[in-house]
Amino acid sequence: MRRENIDQLVKVEYHQVVSCPLKDNQFSFFQIIYVICGEGFLKINNNTASYSKGSLILLTPNDQHNLEVIEHTELLLVKFSERYVKDYKWNSINSMECLLYGASYLSGCILQNKPDVILVDSIVSSLLHGINHPDLFQEELTLHYVNALIVIAARNISKMRVAHVASNTDKRVLDIINYIQGNIHDPALLKVSSIAHKFGFSESYLGSYFKKQCGETIQHYILNYKMRLIEHRLLFSDMRINEIVSEFGFSDESHLNKFFKKTHVMSLTEFRKTKGRVAMQA
Repeated sequence: MRRENIDQLVKVEYHQVVSCPLKDNQFSFFQIIYVICGEGFLKINNNTASYSKGSLILLTPNDQHNLEVIEHTELLLVKFSERYVKDYKWNSINSMECLLYGASYLSGCILQNKPDVILVDSIVSSLLHGINHPDLFQEELTLHYVNALIVIAARNISKMRVAHVASNTDKRVLDIINYIQGNIHDPALLKVSSIAHKFGFSESYLGSYFKKQCGETIQHYILNYKMRLIEHRLLFSDMRINEIVSEFGFSDESHLNKFFKKTHVMSLTEFRKTKGRVAMQA
């Protein structure tokens, strides 16, 4: 299996393919694939999905994938490193990398929010224009376009990852989810009483409302989202355990380990050693 790295934070490429350019590949970076034209199949982590014109696909680091081309295909590839995602100051999006890693649980096109289709088409056209007609300050413009694509990808993944939420769901539940994700590092703001007060609900009504809309309790959603963040810190960052303790507002390492063991039946250190090794070798 070929493993590819990039020597820069962001890289944009245009490709025309008539046969498979991505066969049993693995990248050390994120990659957004936009299908300009063509048809075929993309296999990601043993899940196969078709692609066609307008498909937007996100590959995460360590995904295993290959492309089967049926019809002449043109692709725009947007590659960006984990460090770029972590270091960039996303104004209102907390833990961007966790949202993006959510794509590893999905397959196929992530562009499900119809209003975003026009935005993505415009951004892709602008990136292609920059490739074909480079000009002054082109790098700065490219970074702005890439950032916009990343945010759109995160928005679509966020909506897709909320279990059982219908497309016509009450907008308030999406606001509640955004609030939870934005304040996931502050335990006081994640109390049901705090959330209920923020959105003008009683605590009992908030509980039944959230479960009806999302198919799970609000406490379960908060626990799972926080756990995914901690898992990604352990697997894909060099953060120390005490730094993770501080980030998520736990009183000490023992408190965090107790929380973590309820789900994983192993300590944070054991998880990092065993699962982290698997992730690097996969």
